[in-house]
Amino acid sequence: VFIMNRVHLRLRSLTPLLVRGRALSAAPPPVARCPSPFHRTLIQLFRAMATQSNPESMQPPGGKKAKHKESLRRVKSKEKRKQRVEYHGPSTVYLQVVGSGSRDNAASLYVFSEFNRYLFNCGEGTQRLMHEHKLKASHLDNIFLTRLSWMNVGGLSGMILTLKDIGVPECVLSGPPQLEKYLNAIKTFSGPLDNIKLSVRPYTEEPYSDETMTVYQVPIFGEFRYLCLFFFRVFSCFLIFTDSLLRSLFSPVEGRRQKCLPQVEQEPKSKGNFLVPQAIELGLPVGTAAIGPLISALKDGKTITYNGKEIRPEQVCTPSEPGAVFIVVECPSEEFIEAVCTNQQLKRYYQTGETEGKVVLVAHMTPNSVLKTDQYKKWMERFPSTTEHLILNEHVCSVHNVRSHKIQIQLNMIHPEIFPQLQPYEVKEPQAALHVPSVRAECLLKFQLRPVMEWQRDAIPFCNTEEFVKEASEVPNFLEEVDECKKMCSTEAAETSGEGEKYPEVVFIGTGSALPMKIRNVSGTLVNISPSQSILLDCGEGTFGQLCRHYGDDVDEVLSKISTVFISHMHADHHTGLLMLLYQRERALTALGKAFSPVFLMAPNQIMIWLSQYHHHCEEILHHINFISNHSLCEGKDNTTQNKGDNTEMLKSLLRNNDLEKFQTCLVHHCRNAFACSFTHQSGWKLAFSGDTMPCDAFVYIGKNATLLIHEATLEDGLEEEAEEKRHSTTSQAIDIGMRMNAEFIMLNHFSQRYAKIPLFSNDFTDRVGISFDHMRIRFGDFKILPRLIPALQTLFATAIGEMEEKREKREREQKYLRGDFSVVDGEPRTTDAGRAAKRDQEEAATHHVETKRLKTI
Repeated sequence: VFIMNRVHLRLRSLTPLLVRGRALSAAPPPVARCPSPFHRTLIQLFRAMATQSNPESMQPPGGKKAKHKESLRRVKSKEKRKQRVEYHGPSTVYLQVVGSGSRDNAASLYVFSEFNRYLFNCGEGTQRLMHEHKLKASHLDNIFLTRLSWMNVGGLSGMILTLKDIGVPECVLSGPPQLEKYLNAIKTFSGPLDNIKLSVRPYTEEPYSDETMTVYQVPIFGEFRYLCLFFFRVFSCFLIFTDSLLRSLFSPVEGRRQKCLPQVEQEPKSKGNFLVPQAIELGLPVGTAAIGPLISALKDGKTITYNGKEIRPEQVCTPSEPGAVFIVVECPSEEFIEAVCTNQQLKRYYQTGETEGKVVLVAHMTPNSVLKTDQYKKWMERFPSTTEHLILNEHVCSVHNVRSHKIQIQLNMIHPEIFPQLQPYEVKEPQAALHVPSVRAECLLKFQLRPVMEWQRDAIPFCNTEEFVKEASEVPNFLEEVDECKKMCSTEAAETSGEGEKYPEVVFIGTGSALPMKIRNVSGTLVNISPSQSILLDCGEGTFGQLCRHYGDDVDEVLSKISTVFISHMHADHHTGLLMLLYQRERALTALGKAFSPVFLMAPNQIMIWLSQYHHHCEEILHHINFISNHSLCEGKDNTTQNKGDNTEMLKSLLRNNDLEKFQTCLVHHCRNAFACSFTHQSGWKLAFSGDTMPCDAFVYIGKNATLLIHEATLEDGLEEEAEEKRHSTTSQAIDIGMRMNAEFIMLNHFSQRYAKIPLFSNDFTDRVGISFDHMRIRFGDFKILPRLIPALQTLFATAIGEMEEKREKREREQKYLRGDFSVVDGEPRTTDAGRAAKRDQEEAATHHVETKRLKTI
C-alpha cells in the first residue's frame, strides 16, 4: 500500500508533464509483488512519451489552452447576449490613449466596453505598450486604420502574430482599400495565418455595428502633386457612435445595408427606460414571461394592443435620446485640409439637434502644421462648444515606457557611462493655439463615455526618478556593491589610461527575443564606427523608438550617419522596424539639410519580396535602399573589393563608406536563409554578429580572432533540448563559440523574454564575457570593466535570479523523475510568497507560450 500511495503521489505531481491526448494504461502491471518491473515500465513509458511528443504541446499553466478557453468564453457570452429579449448595452465605455503621437510612439487609441475592445491604429511599439500597461490584446475584436502608412501599421504584423499565437479566433480589420494587399504582403515573412480568421472591411462596406457601437468610415480624398502627376490617396475618418442601440448587430433595420461609399448616418436613438409602475397601472403582465416581447416592442417605438387595450410607447417608456458620437480623424498634411473641412457627411454634426447624436469628442491625429492653419481651426470651432478635442501629435510630451526608464535609472547607478539615462525628444516649435476645449494626449489618458462622461487621468504613467533610485538603494547590499564596482572600475580606468578610444562604440538598442516586452525590446544593435559612420545589425519593431529614447534631440544626427543595415533573417523580431527607420532617416536628412542617399541593405533575398509588395501596394520604399544579398557575401566568394559579382560596385561603396576591409556572411543553423556576419575595419579590429543560431562551425570560421563577438544566448543552461528544437543557443553554448573563435570579448544577447531583467549565469562565465541590456553602450576599452559589473547586477536583480533558480530546480527535479531517479525528496520547491509567485508564474506562462510559438522556426 505504501508503494502504491507513493507512486500515486508522484503520478499526480507529474500530471503537467503528460502529453495531451495520451494516458497511462488502464491496467498497469501489478506492483505489490514486483515493484522493480513496475518502475521499469513506468520509466519506459515516460521516456517514450518524452521522445515522441512535441514539446510545444506541453503548455505551461495559463498558456495556449487557457487562452483558447478564454476566447471561447467570450464567444459564448456574445451568443447569450444575442439571445436576450431585453438588451441594455454596456454599462462602461471609455476611450484610452495608447500611443500619444509622440515621435517615439505613434498615435493609437484603445476603446473599451465590457463587451468589446477596439484599437485605432497599430504603429510600432503599440503591442509593447499594451503589454506593459495591461491592455489585453486577447480581447481585441476590431482594429481600425485611419490611413495605410507605416506610422499606423508598423506594429500590425506583430499584433496579428500575437493574436494568432494566443488563440484569438477572429479579428476584423477596417480601413483603406490597400489593407488586403498589406495582409498578403506580411505573409511573405509571417507564414500562413491559418489559426486566426482575418476579416477585412474596406471603407466601401456598410457601417460596422455590434453591441457597443456603430462605426461609419468616411473617405477623405487629398489631392497633391508628385512627380508632376496628380493622383488621389485615400484615408479614412471614423465616426463612432456609442450608446445602447435600437438597431443591434442581431436585428438590422431594413434598408440600412448599402454597398456604395458609406454615408455618415444618424445613429438610432437610445431606447428609453421601461416604467414598471405605469405598466402595472395599465394592466401589463409585469413579472411574467409574457412581458418580454411586449417590452421589446414598446421600446422599439411600436404601439401594442393587450387585452383589447391600445398602449403607446410614451405611456410606459421614457423618451429615446440620440446616442453620443465621437470622431477619430487623421489629417496628415495640408493637402487634406480642404477635403476634411468641406466634407458633406460631417456637416450634420456641427450643430447639436434633437435629430442628431451629440458629438462629445473629436480625436485629432493631426500634426501641428495642420492645427495652426486658420481653415482647420475654424473647422474645429464648428462643433458644439461642449465638444472636447483630443490632440495626438509630436508636440505632446508623455512618458510611455515607464519600466524601461525605471530599469535604466537603476542601472545608471552602477555605471553612468555604460548605462546612460534615457533622453526626452522635445519639439522646439510652439504648440498651435486653439480656441476650443482641447486636451493634449498622454499615455493611458481616458475619456469616459459611460457611466459618467469625464476625463480620467489616474492611470497616466509617471516616471519618478527619485522613487526608482530609492527602491534600488533599499535592495540589501546593492549600494555596497555599487561602491565596490566603482572602485574597481576606477582602478581599471587608471591602468588603461590612454588606451580607450571613443570609437568604435556599440549601442544595444534591443536585446530580447520573439516579441517586444516592457523591459527588453526586440533585436537591434547599432555600431558607431566613427563620428560619421554607423552600421545597424538587425532592426526589430520599435528600433526607431528606442533610438529616440536613447539619443533624444540628437536622434536625427544619429539617423543621418546610418549608411548600412544588416538583417540576419526574416523573422519579424529582426526586421519589422526597418521601414520606420528608413522613413525617419529620410526625414532627418531633410531636416539637417543633408543630401539623401540610400542605405546599403544586406539581407536575405526574401526581404525584397516583402519590400516590393509594400512598395507597389502601400507606400514607396525601394528608393531608400541599395540591396546586397547576404548570399553574395558568404565565405567561398571573394568579399574584398575585387569581387566581380552583381553586387561588386555596391560592395565597393559599402566598404569604402565604412572604412572596412572585409564584410563576410555565412549561413547558420536557424530558419531558412538565416545568416551571421563579421566585418573587419581598416584599423584592424573585427566584430562578429551571430543573428539567431545554434552553435555553428561556419560562424566560428568567419569570426576567427574577432575583437568583439555578439552572440545570441536565448536560453539558459539546462534547456539544451529546447534550444535545439528552436534552433537557438544556450548561455554556455554561446560562450563556447566565442572561445573557439578566440574572440577577445563575448557579449551575450537576444535573451528569451522570460529573462526580462537579467539572464541566469553559468559556470562558464569568465572575465571575457558580458551580458547586454537595452540602451547599454560599450566601447572596446570597457572590456575589462564589464565583468566587474556582474556582482552589482546580481545584487540588484537578486529576487529575479532567485525566482529563476527556483524554477530551474523544479525543472531539474521533474527531469529526474522522468529519468527514473526516485531518490528526490518529495515536495514542491520552496517559495517565499506562494500567492505572489503563483500569480507571477501565471503571467509569465502566457508570455512564455507566445514567445515559444514565435521562436519556433518557420
